[in-house]
Amino acid sequence: MTSLKKAIGQGIILWLILFIAGFAFFPIHESNRILFESLMPIVLVLSTMMLGSNYLKKSQSPQNEGFKLGLLWLVINLLIDAGVFLTPTSMQMELGAYLQDIGLIYLIIPIITTGLGRALK
Repeated sequence: MTSLKKAIGQGIILWLILFIAGFAFFPIHESNRILFESLMPIVLVLSTMMLGSNYLKKSQSPQNEGFKLGLLWLVINLLIDAGVFLTPTSMQMELGAYLQDIGLIYLIIPIITTGLGRALK
């Protein structure tokens, strides 16, 4: 990777953006869950596109790094979420419910970064 430190930092920023958006949109979650479930992927795609293009435009090999970057960010988001949603002192969401409600949407991240890497090649 061009800069592992920067890649990790941006992965954490990506998670923070999603967390802040989820917190801001949470009142909608209660009154209009369908709208909430539509807004969150939009925030994820927009954030991943912005952060991913920012990182990959400085890469010598964006096509190769795009996939690696996406996997790293996927892991970062899942690990941080595990601490927030799955631990006994947290929201105590069951793993199956987490994966259905939140976790699977993170697969968008490596799809986007891989596409960005190919486009920047």
